[in-house]
Order: sequence, then structure tokens, then C-alpha cells
Amino acid sequence: MTQPAKVLAPADVRRLCAKARKGRHSTRDHLIVLLSFKAGLRAAEIAGLSWPMVLTAKSHIAASITVANSIGKNGRGRILPMHPDLKLALEVHHRAEGRPNEGPIVRSSRGAHMRPRSIVNWFTAIYAELGFIGCSSHSGRRTFITTAARLVSKTGGSLRDVQELAGHSALTTTERYIEGDRDAQRKLVRML
Repeated sequence: MTQPAKVLAPADVRRLCAKARKGRHSTRDHLIVLLSFKAGLRAAEIAGLSWPMVLTAKSHIAASITVANSIGKNGRGRILPMHPDLKLALEVHHRAEGRPNEGPIVRSSRGAHMRPRSIVNWFTAIYAELGFIGCSSHSGRRTFITTAARLVSKTGGSLRDVQELAGHSALTTTERYIEGDRDAQRKLVRML
């Protein structure tokens, strides 16, 4: 049995973002990281994302991402509120790309949608360069879901909200993504 993708600490996510911003495709690469860590998108969803899914009718970056059924796993699309850092990165990338209204957001060197396998390979390479062990293209998604689960009670929400953000049909699937926190568990037991 394989280990689940590693959940990254905030400092590691910052290192990953800094590394992504230094490459030849800096706005695109930084955006790939944020789509994974701040929206919890899968590699196939990142690869399939197109401009109409993030733009308003006036061609501004929207307040949410509409993951179309055509790119969502098992045909399950969803609408995700836009994280401020992700919105800013999308605005920067949109300008850098010439403000397109259609087409792929994350483009290959040839201008087409990157393939999901290319997204997976991109994450594998950047994690190797940073020396991050146990990470995969799913680390961002797992970090997003774990962090959301830890914070949801502060918003008055529930794990059902996290499930919907993740696009899971069953709460049991969402639960498998959530990594426990030993410090929180010790504090909780002391409070009993």
C-alpha cells in the first residue's frame, strides 16, 4: 500500500511558491502551485481549466472558480470561492497571457492545455529539486483539504462544506484526505 501524499507546512508552501516563481514560466508555474494548494484542484482539473471558468462576463477574474463537469473527476464539477492569493496570481497570469477570454489557463510550451501527466511530472520535478520527500501532485490537494478541515469550525461550517469544496461524493472520501494533528489531539484530551 502506498503512503498518501504528504501534507506541507506553510513554510514549505512558501518555499515551493518561491521556487515556482523563478522559472521560465514563472506566472504559470506559480499559478499551478496555488491552484493545487489554495483551490485543492486535482492535476486533471488544473490541466483542463480554461479562462471562461474563472472570468466574469466583463473579462475580470471572478470571485469563484467554476470547475466544469467536463474536467471534474467522475463528471462532478463544483464552484469554489477564490482565495485572494490565487485571484491575484490569476490576474497577473491573465495580463501576462494578453488577457484571453478563452483557451487554456495552464498552457504547454506549444500553447495547448498541459496534460494531467505533465502537471504530475512538473510537481515531481519541483519537489525533487526542493528535496521534499513523500510529496506528489496530490500534496496540494491534501494540504488544502486538511487545512480546511482544521479551520472549518472557526467559520461555523462543517466537514460537509469541506467535502463540497473537495468535490467528493462521500464524506468518507474526504476523511481519508485529512491528516491528524498530534498536538491538537493532546490539547483536546487535556480539555476533556
